[in-house]
Amino acid sequence: MATLAELARQHTGLEPDQIEHLQRLVGEWGLLSDLSFADLLLYVPTPDRRWMIVAQVRPATGRTIYVADYVGQYGESYADLLEQAMSTGRTSEGEITIGGQTETANLLAIPVRYHHNVIAVLGREWSTRSARQLGELERTYLSIFERFAVMITEGSFPMEGLVDDSSAAPRVGDGVMVLDDDARVRFASPNAMSALHRVGITANVLGMRLAEQGFNDSPARRAFELRMPVIEEFDQTPEVTLLSRCLPILAGGEVTGGLLLLRDITEVRKRDRLLLSKDATIREIHHRVKNNLQTISSLLRLQGRRLVSAEAKAAVAESVRRIRTIALVHETLSREAGDDVAFIEIVRPLLRLAEEGLQSPDRPVRFTAHGDGGRLPATIATPLSVVLTELLQNAIDHGFPEGSHGGDVVVDMHNDGEQLAIMVINDGVGLDYGFELNKATGLGLSIVRTLVTTELAGTITMNTGTADDFRSAGMADQPKGGGTVVRLSIPV
Repeated sequence: MATLAELARQHTGLEPDQIEHLQRLVGEWGLLSDLSFADLLLYVPTPDRRWMIVAQVRPATGRTIYVADYVGQYGESYADLLEQAMSTGRTSEGEITIGGQTETANLLAIPVRYHHNVIAVLGREWSTRSARQLGELERTYLSIFERFAVMITEGSFPMEGLVDDSSAAPRVGDGVMVLDDDARVRFASPNAMSALHRVGITANVLGMRLAEQGFNDSPARRAFELRMPVIEEFDQTPEVTLLSRCLPILAGGEVTGGLLLLRDITEVRKRDRLLLSKDATIREIHHRVKNNLQTISSLLRLQGRRLVSAEAKAAVAESVRRIRTIALVHETLSREAGDDVAFIEIVRPLLRLAEEGLQSPDRPVRFTAHGDGGRLPATIATPLSVVLTELLQNAIDHGFPEGSHGGDVVVDMHNDGEQLAIMVINDGVGLDYGFELNKATGLGLSIVRTLVTTELAGTITMNTGTADDFRSAGMADQPKGGGTVVRLSIPV
């Protein structure tokens, strides 16, 4: 369905600022529809003097008379009422026939004025079938709607300028208080009275100012002073949080009253606080897990110093490195909100660890990261970090053996939202002739193969690099030894 702005640009001669005024009106008219217990349709004239419906809203407080949507269609059968409101600048009312139905309805055509010009007509349309006597609440709501209708006709509603977003504001059904020009309460709906009772105000508030009852009247005071709608959230008591919105009612440019809407959002804010507390608790758990892993790593290093066997020392050193990798993931998660982590924030420290612990002065190796792995859940980031650590270790051990002159290792990452592609490429010694990853028996590659294919449900390939591989990794020339390229594809 086309938007109001699109329809107005395509079918009318309205200026951008006039269209913006209509959009502000549509932003407020859920309130108007609820106050009037009727459907509201917005009509704009086209250059051929037809009337196009560019917006439609149904009331939450009453029965709609329109099952279908009429946005983008023309209101031809009652064009005379719309034309009369447009030409005279005054409301006009008449009886209309609803298309496809036998019952009749009433149409109140309200001219929408903007800077002294009538640019559209707002139609309040309701059924005349019900003969039920209106109660005080209905009569009060309708009288408030009529005052807003006068403001629309005068061009003072909706207000221009920077207005608070009303999309999450209280609605009429949440609770309504009508204020006079002295900010005294002249009417309070049952739901508004319930909100007052929840904060300990049980006295009759009619004729009283809100402040006299100990109620926060800041939204009303600000709305009257600024002559603009004001939305404010406040803790009326330590146990009750209220969201309020006050709209000033103007006549001849002067404030003659206000409409104060109230919603009790105590439970919502309690849930928000619980979520924040849960998030903080999860981060603290990650922090403590990281500390515990670092303690285990330190104990293993102490144990390694007491060992005599070179093979045992190497095994303990590899265990320390794997534990530090997992601790690094938990450290990153302890700083991030939520269960996801920016993978590049793990890759960079991993490369620093590799530089510090894997290389030696006689074989300097430069580690570089390209691209961005995006945000990954911890269930993917943790095993993937272990995989990456093993691949970096493998690149050092086999690509740059003792006595070599070192070289470069590049980790290239690309995440398209469905697949995470990682390439680990080095310009060292290439793979042995006839090498097959599936037949590799080393512990490191066995860990990599198992984690990638089972826990991460991905694929892995390892082969000698090509010229295109090295160019894509930012390496100028293909090495004489052939180098090695490992490709990972992980569903995310």
